[in-house]
Amino acid sequence: MSILSTGELPQQLGRYLTEVTRLSTQITGAQVLAGGASRDSWAFSAEFSDGTHGQFVLRRDLPTTMNDTALTRAQEFMLLQSAYAHGVRCPRVRWMCIDPEPLGMPFLIMDYVTGISIGRKVMTAPELESARKVLPAQMAAQLALIHSLDWRGQELGFLSQPTTSSPSREAVRDLYALLDRLNVAIPALEYALRWCDIHAPEAPRITFIHGDFRVGNLLVDADGLAAVIDWEFAHVGDPTEELGYLCLRDWRFGNDALRAAGLSKRESFLIEYEKASGTTVNRSSVDWWEVMGNVRWAAICLNQAERHLSGQDPSVELASLGRRSIDMQAEALSLIRRLEETRA
Repeated sequence: MSILSTGELPQQLGRYLTEVTRLSTQITGAQVLAGGASRDSWAFSAEFSDGTHGQFVLRRDLPTTMNDTALTRAQEFMLLQSAYAHGVRCPRVRWMCIDPEPLGMPFLIMDYVTGISIGRKVMTAPELESARKVLPAQMAAQLALIHSLDWRGQELGFLSQPTTSSPSREAVRDLYALLDRLNVAIPALEYALRWCDIHAPEAPRITFIHGDFRVGNLLVDADGLAAVIDWEFAHVGDPTEELGYLCLRDWRFGNDALRAAGLSKRESFLIEYEKASGTTVNRSSVDWWEVMGNVRWAAICLNQAERHLSGQDPSVELASLGRRSIDMQAEALSLIRRLEETRA
C-alpha cells in the first residue's frame, strides 16, 4: 500500500483516532517534522468530542529502512513504555498500529514534547545558551540511566543481542556484510575495518544501548535536555559504543574543539558519566568505538544513498547523505593515524 499524501493524512488519522478512542476526533496543524531519514514524523493537534485535546507526534515507517535491524513500530512502542517507566526523559507513547491500512504504513503516536532537535540550532540558538552549559551533565546522567534499563526481562526480549563475548568484533563483521550487500569496495573503509578488526576491544560489561544517542536525537529547551527521541536502533551491547559514537565529528556541528557532542571536552563528559553510572570507562575502548562509529556512519551514508538511487525512497536528503560518506572515511583514517602515533 502506498504512503498517504500530505492532504490525506490528517483525515485518515482522525478516522483512526476516532475508532480507537471511540470519540469523534478532529486533527489540526499537521506538519512534517525536520529530519525523517529513518522514519516519517509528523506533529499534530487532536480535538476530541469529550472536550479534551492534545499535541502529539506520529512516527510512521518509510518504504525502506536505514538498517535491517531497526526496531518495528510495535517494538519501539514497547521500548518507550519501558524507558518512560524507568524514569528516562522520553516521550510518553499513546497508540500503536501495525496494520498498514489506516495510514499506508505501520506507525505509533506519542505525546509532543517541546524542544529543538536540529543540531546546529541547539549549538547556536541564543535562547539555548544556558541550556548548552548544563546539557553535557544531563546527557551523561540520562545515558547512565538508559544503560541501566533492564533488557533481560520478557518485555524487551526482542532486542538484538551479541552472540559472542565481543560486540566489537560482531560490529566489524556486520559492517563487512553491509558493504558486501552494497557491492562496494572502498580502500579507505577496507583499511579502517581491518584496523578495527585487529584492535577490537573486549567489553567489560553488557548493557542496553540507545543506539543513536547524539544531539540530533535529543529535544532541547531552555532548561536543557527535555527528551531523548529516535530509539529505533536500540540494542544490547558494550555501553562504551555510545560514548565513542557521540564523539563523532559529524555530531559536533562545527564545534570541533568540544569533542563530546560539540558541547564539552571528552574527558569532562566521561567523568560525568562515570559519576552517574558508578563505573570506570576504558578510554582506549572509547577511542576504538569513535573510529568504528565513523566507519559505520560512512557505510550507512552509502546505504542511504542507495535507498534513493534504487527509486524506492526518492529523497534529496538521502541522496545528499551519500556524498558525506567521504568525510567520515577521512575522519576514521585521521583518528587511526593519531592513535598509531600515540602508540609508537
